[in-house]
Amino acid sequence: MSVVLEKLSGKFGADIVSTHSNFGDDTALVRRERILEILTFLRDDPELRFDFAMDLTGVDYLGEEPRFEVVYHLYSLEKKHRVRIKVRLHEGDPVIDTAVSVWPGINWYEREAWDMYGIVFRDHPNLKRILMYEGFEGHALRKDYPKAKRQPTIGPEE
Repeated sequence: MSVVLEKLSGKFGADIVSTHSNFGDDTALVRRERILEILTFLRDDPELRFDFAMDLTGVDYLGEEPRFEVVYHLYSLEKKHRVRIKVRLHEGDPVIDTAVSVWPGINWYEREAWDMYGIVFRDHPNLKRILMYEGFEGHALRKDYPKAKRQPTIGPEE
């Protein structure tokens, strides 16, 4: 097990649901209730120093429960290591705390996940659509979104 996954498991115990290092990629599935503590630890621990949130995305596992997954891709510029942190969310409650206080630039990624998947980031400073227009109905990357769905027509603002 890598030093990153060892430290996570040692510090957070049962809140780390599972880990693996398949093909050299460290991955941890964690409980959403502790996500801010876990992300802050990864950023601030002197042996880890994950100072760069490279990406955040959503995944839709239609037909499974929990249905959604939020995936954080983190990198340490100083230590040259990376980790993937995953959190599963139920369809009826796709809500997780925002990580904007940990990495301000993650703001845009969270907005994209909200826009495309309907994942709500609690306490986000500006959670609104970023790719689709405000009148767009639904979340276009959900696997049950009808590909032929007609959207409301919009025109120039008056």
